[in-house]
Amino acid sequence: MPWVLLWAALGSSVLAAQELKVKITPTLSAVDVVHGGEAVRIQRIQDTGHKIIDDFAKTSRPCPEFCIHAMVVAPGVETLGELELLDFMSQQVTSGKGLVIDARLPDFHKIETIPTSINIPFTVIKADNPHIGQILSALGAEQGSNKRWNYQKAKSLALWCNGPWCDQSSRAIRSLLSLGYPPAKLKYYRGGMQAWKSLGLTTVVPAAVTPS
Repeated sequence: MPWVLLWAALGSSVLAAQELKVKITPTLSAVDVVHGGEAVRIQRIQDTGHKIIDDFAKTSRPCPEFCIHAMVVAPGVETLGELELLDFMSQQVTSGKGLVIDARLPDFHKIETIPTSINIPFTVIKADNPHIGQILSALGAEQGSNKRWNYQKAKSLALWCNGPWCDQSSRAIRSLLSLGYPPAKLKYYRGGMQAWKSLGLTTVVPAAVTPS
């Protein structure tokens, strides 16, 4: 989707605060979204001396398990960058047609997450989970009398995890594909939390919805 449509669709949700020194793009300062029923403004940290000091500052951890993953997770699944993810939030999530999925384990999610994300851990997205039917139904899929799943009304999903070295979201995507989820309705934010934080973009603590 052309970026001009993103800006038009955001309308009043785009902060026109030109006084922000660190913008998202030259013409986009911030984006307003809803997370957990609360308004959250996504913008970049304004302190130009800010540095990442937590685990996301690490560069070298052994592979396996911290291996670099391919840009394309599976045929037909689009890989998103940050601007595309913001576009997805403003278009698909706002309209109720899409969801941003934090595919990490709950212990990661409760520390901080990307605004609009809901936590569906990769460990529960698998065929042998006795509750997988409830998960697919919550995502908009419908099961017919023949027990086959129909994904015509299923939501588009943008899945992410800790970064290009994390396989939690890619495993979730492959599991969804194995369950018949259409690849065209799946998006892969490969950069994950590490790329998001490296750009100084807003994160939230789910329990308190407190921007950080």
